[in-house]
Amino acid sequence: MKEFFKAGLLLLALSTWSDARAAGGAHIVDDSEVETPGHCHVELWVTRFVPGNGYANAAPACTLKQIPFLEVGIAHQDYWSEENNAPILGPTVKVNLRPQDTGLGLGITASSGVNLTSGELNFATVVGLMSIPVNEAFRVNLNAGWSYVQGDMPDAFFYGAQIELQISRDLMFTVEGFGRTPGIGGIQAGLRYTPKDWPLDFDLLAARFLGENQPFFFTVGVTVRF
Repeated sequence: MKEFFKAGLLLLALSTWSDARAAGGAHIVDDSEVETPGHCHVELWVTRFVPGNGYANAAPACTLKQIPFLEVGIAHQDYWSEENNAPILGPTVKVNLRPQDTGLGLGITASSGVNLTSGELNFATVVGLMSIPVNEAFRVNLNAGWSYVQGDMPDAFFYGAQIELQISRDLMFTVEGFGRTPGIGGIQAGLRYTPKDWPLDFDLLAARFLGENQPFFFTVGVTVRF
């Protein structure tokens, strides 16, 4: 069960991004863009591991019209297993340095979380973001930065890449690969459904860490924008 606990902590550290479009949310890799200025969103998702560990997330975030390049939020996450329970709370901040409509989007994001039971810092991350819009239906997102995870997974370099493909008006396919030195990597793929004129996104994702005895995990999520 120790491998599942490690996987859960890593996902907690890497899944606190707050963008309500395609990347972000329950995805590991994020894009460079912030929420639409003057709007907010709330991301809700549940990830379930095989054979049964999991975690739940609730993360509101907003971008003010007065500061259109800055998104600020907070994430509450709860990891559970037969042996451990870790309620975690912490801030998320995202800065857009260059909008993607210029042809190359650049940003930076940071997040951290404190275990509410022990009061200890559970994770902290600072990641650079790049978005390359190839055309209206195809985008590539690249991430690289630093992450700290409490325990025997110390601070380390994080990297990730994601491809987004708009396959219909309401449906997007995403696939992403990510890694954290030394020797931790994974892949995740899924669909995002955004009904026309609805302020909602629905995510269905499947993923696995690479290597022997690593768990699969499945995620169902919804994002509400207002």
